[in-house]
Amino acid sequence: MSNSSKYQMTINLNVLNHLGINLYSNVPAVLSEVVANSWDADAETVDIQIEEGKITITDDGDGMTHAEINKKYLMVGYERRKKHQDERTPKGRDVMGRKGIGKLSLFSIANIVRVETVKGKEMNGFVMSVKAIEDHISRKEQIPYEPDSLPNDKLTLCKQGTRVILTGLKKKVTQISAAALQKRLARRFSIIGTDDFDVKINGESVTVMDRDYFHKIQYLWHFGNKSEKYVEFCKRRSTHKLENEEPRDSKIEVIDEDDSESCVYSVKGWIGTVVEPKELKDEDADNLNKIVIMVRGKLAQEDILEDFPESSIYTKYLIGEIHADFLDLDGKKDIATSNRQEIIKDDHRYIALREWVEGELKNIRSRWTELRHKTAIDDARDIPSIAEWLDGLREDRKRQAHAMLGKINELIMDDATDRADFYRQSILLFEKLKYKGLLEKLDRVSAENIPALTEIFSGLDEIEAYLYYEIVQDRLRVIRKLHEQVTEDAKEKVIQKYLYDHLWLLNPSWDRATSQPSMEQNVQREFAKLDAGLTPEEKSGRYDIKYKMTSGKHVIIELKKADRILSHNRLLDQVEKYGNALRKLLRASNKNEPVEIICIVGKRLSNWEDAEQEDRSRRTMAQQDVRVVLYDELILDAERNYQAYLDKNEEAGRIYNIVQSIEMDLNS
Repeated sequence: MSNSSKYQMTINLNVLNHLGINLYSNVPAVLSEVVANSWDADAETVDIQIEEGKITITDDGDGMTHAEINKKYLMVGYERRKKHQDERTPKGRDVMGRKGIGKLSLFSIANIVRVETVKGKEMNGFVMSVKAIEDHISRKEQIPYEPDSLPNDKLTLCKQGTRVILTGLKKKVTQISAAALQKRLARRFSIIGTDDFDVKINGESVTVMDRDYFHKIQYLWHFGNKSEKYVEFCKRRSTHKLENEEPRDSKIEVIDEDDSESCVYSVKGWIGTVVEPKELKDEDADNLNKIVIMVRGKLAQEDILEDFPESSIYTKYLIGEIHADFLDLDGKKDIATSNRQEIIKDDHRYIALREWVEGELKNIRSRWTELRHKTAIDDARDIPSIAEWLDGLREDRKRQAHAMLGKINELIMDDATDRADFYRQSILLFEKLKYKGLLEKLDRVSAENIPALTEIFSGLDEIEAYLYYEIVQDRLRVIRKLHEQVTEDAKEKVIQKYLYDHLWLLNPSWDRATSQPSMEQNVQREFAKLDAGLTPEEKSGRYDIKYKMTSGKHVIIELKKADRILSHNRLLDQVEKYGNALRKLLRASNKNEPVEIICIVGKRLSNWEDAEQEDRSRRTMAQQDVRVVLYDELILDAERNYQAYLDKNEEAGRIYNIVQSIEMDLNS
């Protein structure tokens, strides 16, 4: 039997396409691998320089000898912690690297990678390129790929440490700014900014405050020893007061896969909520509405919130950072995915962490709701009109009003105007339900089914009364402005311009005229055929005649020039022909609907010499469905009609005044 094996496994360099060139999705994740290598090399300073077409990362760590470059750095899959159990660096740091493939991620953002390193008196350097690697792969050679060696006189690094120079940058790299990178790196490490590890970008040190979210937190829950530091971070440059903070238990029991034994581990970190969800969207479109998992000071999972299908409103306010080093213990199975940005989710350790997070989220939901409700009541009472309204309620109603205001505060509002509108609508609804004895319906409304408010709102008589009251107020303002500011000569022009589209000036019940284009065209054609017996002078003085349909009635409106004086008989003879023409059209359409003719005149009719004659004239014309309205009468009658409505609806007026006061208070 031959000593040679019957079977062989070979690894093609094409694996680099999967483990390097196409491995990572963003620039900060790639540079995080370089920073992690510097940490493992016991560097105290890492300097990242971003220039046009080039990124240079230099550290003052241990550096590498020629043998270490080949056996460790260039060996894909070198597992440092497997060979040296429980290994720490000479400075006592927990090692971050594990799979030995992180350095390949550089090819996902750069086509050329230059590495220079100095250890003791030994200096080394080499260059790797995507093109050279791909050419080597295309030749299907089984011999190792050999990077181009750099002579010592070409090296730019003169002191101990390692320098990585990235050129041939890909498009996605050139789009990221130094400020954005500073922020993203700060969020990917908890060890950055400590006393013995300083990372600089273009000469500026990255600090914990560069994460740029602690100042947004309203309520904070923190875990583990020394977690009070997160409270201080929130207070350091907060744009608003941190309103509540609570320490929480940080113990997690993890049972081994074979259920033989269990271990209790501690986690550290925090979970917070912000005032408004929009605060969790960065200017550079980075989404902060997530809870990241950190392991050994480095981001290991982008967002554990994705594992929970819960869609409650409060989840839109969440942000957090959980440190769970027990997920990466020496001697235990590695549960990180190849890109080092996620954790294998069916591992028993991750399942235990997820269950713990789920329990904390349930507590946070309860406390958040309680705290937000209290804040809502306090904020609402800062508005004098709402405080007055609340104080006018009896105690049981007041409790229900507080619950309603609390639920409003759970909603996601784009701006203060949205919240003001919801306050107004909700108080109107509350008032209606109070009269109906249906306030218990509010107890069944949550932030998730808040659209139910609209359904309740739609059939409420008192609310409709209020809304019409509001319309009437607006109409009165228009009428009074017309009465006060429009001159006598201009009234007819203003009325001519607006009357046809605002028939409520003639009759409060005529809110809307029905548009019937074909009917209107037919009517106007018939009118054009008529000889209304007008003299040339009268034809030139006649403004116009229009047809509208409103409230089931066909209305002919004729505006006469304001300075014309007409007699009863003359006017009646002219408009009667228009009425007959319209009735003929209706009969031809098999319709028997009422017709009314309204003549708007500027002067009293010539035969209205006294009140008796005027009354007799009006009654005669009414029998033929004709009505005469003077310009001034139109304005004054409309004002009287609408004011009478307001006077009779005191309760709608009371609610209207409350709502208007709320609006003024919110805008003051």
